[in-house]
Amino acid sequence: MKLLKQFIQQETVLTAAAVLAVVSAFFVPPDVQYLGYIDLRTLAILFSLMTVMTGLRRQGFFDGLGRALLSRTHSTFQLTLVLVGLCFFGSMFITNDVSLLTFVPFTFVVLSRLGADVRRSLLIPVVCMQTIAANLGSMLTPIGNPQNLYLYGKSGMSIGGFVLLMLPYTLVSLFLLLAWAAMVCRKASAALSVDELVSSSSASQGDQKIILLYLVLFAVCLLSVIRVLPYGIAFAAVLVCALFADPHTLRAVDSSLLLTFVAFFIFIGNLGRIPAFSGWLQEFLTGREVLVAVLASQVTSNVPAALLLSGFTAETQALIIGTNLGGLGTLIASMASLISYRQIARELPQGKKQYFGLFTLSNLIFLAILLGVWFLLR
Repeated sequence: MKLLKQFIQQETVLTAAAVLAVVSAFFVPPDVQYLGYIDLRTLAILFSLMTVMTGLRRQGFFDGLGRALLSRTHSTFQLTLVLVGLCFFGSMFITNDVSLLTFVPFTFVVLSRLGADVRRSLLIPVVCMQTIAANLGSMLTPIGNPQNLYLYGKSGMSIGGFVLLMLPYTLVSLFLLLAWAAMVCRKASAALSVDELVSSSSASQGDQKIILLYLVLFAVCLLSVIRVLPYGIAFAAVLVCALFADPHTLRAVDSSLLLTFVAFFIFIGNLGRIPAFSGWLQEFLTGREVLVAVLASQVTSNVPAALLLSGFTAETQALIIGTNLGGLGTLIASMASLISYRQIARELPQGKKQYFGLFTLSNLIFLAILLGVWFLLR
């Protein structure tokens, strides 16, 4: 019983998705149509990308990138730009989750080398900025987050069309983050010792051959995302290479996310076969796709919201906008945000309330501004 309770606490979204799938099976008994619910392309590419990113992170590739950028910083403003920029631009290619898993702990190590006053004034605002930056930077590309990968595949858009759709929101977000960083660093201006910063973040070098292998596999994954290569080839290449060259990485891949997708696919497929519900939801969504996606994300997070709503509307581009903007707002609007909160709770427990307050306020401000941009562009 204790293990079950612990599992539910750690995998709340997966548990909820599994319960919904099981309950829906009572209304639509399992049959051969269940096989058609599962989007194998999304699952295969998601697994491939997660494996590659997990492998690169385990080899210290992203830490090395951060150290290289830190070597060029000479002020708190430059330092903040590097730490936030790593999350903003990194999330476009390595996903918002991996960005925060990598660069938030990295930030704690780096800022620990600063004076107590500067560290105290920077730590919570910088981590908050990093979290928002990862969620907003990831919206520019199909591989930035799981819901983008799924909706991109469902939409049939070109990668250029996807980027152009989200570019205005990304540019506005970047401007807002720059302005915020400037405001924070005006209160905590200080010169920095490059040697201290770089040495504070030193880490063992990874296996260069393994890193090169993963970079090649990442290119293969991108080719499958843009439909140049069949997704099965990318999946097989990643699985075989990781199995023989780096089997420990396969055990570190977040399988719970894949299982969550499967459970939601079953739940959504069953809902679509209940005429009364599917008809009502389709009618309710029509013309309100962006706003409903934003609101749904606040209580379910944006990945489940994308999976659920995509089964009842053909306006996939509106869902792309809505679920990306919907990652702002509550702490669970994007599950990636919990990564930063847990890090703060572990490393700076006395700062949890301050972080939560700043996080909520800044998210609501960003959300209001970006919704205003959507209103002007629609």
